[in-house]
Amino acid sequence: MQITISQLKKAFNDNMAVNIDSLHVNDGEIIGLVGNNGAGKTTMFRLMLDLLKADNGYVDLTFCTNANEQTQGTGDAADTITVDPAKMEDWKRYTGAYIDDSFLIDFLLPEEYFEFIAKVCGIDNDTMRQRLDEMERFMGGEIMGKKKLIRDYSAGNKQKIGIVAAMLNHPQLLILDEPFNFLDPSSQNILKQMLTHYNQTTGATVLLSSHNLQHTVDVSSRIVLLEHGVIVKDLANSNGCADKELEHYFMVGATEEQTEEATEGKAEEETVRKAEEKQEGQAEGKAEEETVGKAEEKQEGQAEGKAEERTDRTAEEQP
Repeated sequence: MQITISQLKKAFNDNMAVNIDSLHVNDGEIIGLVGNNGAGKTTMFRLMLDLLKADNGYVDLTFCTNANEQTQGTGDAADTITVDPAKMEDWKRYTGAYIDDSFLIDFLLPEEYFEFIAKVCGIDNDTMRQRLDEMERFMGGEIMGKKKLIRDYSAGNKQKIGIVAAMLNHPQLLILDEPFNFLDPSSQNILKQMLTHYNQTTGATVLLSSHNLQHTVDVSSRIVLLEHGVIVKDLANSNGCADKELEHYFMVGATEEQTEEATEGKAEEETVRKAEEKQEGQAEGKAEEETVGKAEEKQEGQAEGKAEERTDRTAEEQP
């Protein structure tokens, strides 16, 4: 599937949250969306999913209508449909998304929630169980069969439930907002493997956002960097080649003010260190002077003692 975004704008009062002139996503790409807090990543996803109304512009989603998943990405015009999510509902059957836990029905058991998703998507029970089995390693034995409502699970396990539900219908477009949040390191690594495998075997297009640059670079074929709602960099990421440029951007863009503060801090530390060294030197000098003084006094005392001894002996020797 392909995505075309044009002149997309969304403002909240005087704050421009999204201002994207143009963005095209090709078949089968994994797009990593990165940026600082308030960059517009989640707002962009919500616009794409028709959860927010855009002030201007549009999003076009082009899907393959052939039911055979292995043909996704062929680009055959006769087998595709292009929809604007704000105007049509057809995109929903081809899309899976998890933004936050508001997507969950938390008064259900996970099994009930997955059954509900499967029913809505027209997935039979055998297919549903097969797909859940394929993701059991990611769930880690912590989700199924626990007889707990979703609301009673930890934040990490809620995250797993949401991601599994988003992937259950084998969507052509998968959108995940901060998917690595709340997950333990093992689950993060399993998720990276699962997303890469899913992309390679189905040809699905995957969009994910994350503040974790390393995880994003590891799985993405392309990195889009947002700042204040604007795309400031669009980087190819073959073999993780975007890593250094992103690191440089966030170090520098991190900032003149922070760099100045860090420099001032180092200068202050250096001043304190030199003052301490000077004090230590002065203390050592005083100690040395005191030691020398005591030694001299001792020598003087010894000399006076010897002089007195000689005087006494002389006096004794005289008749």
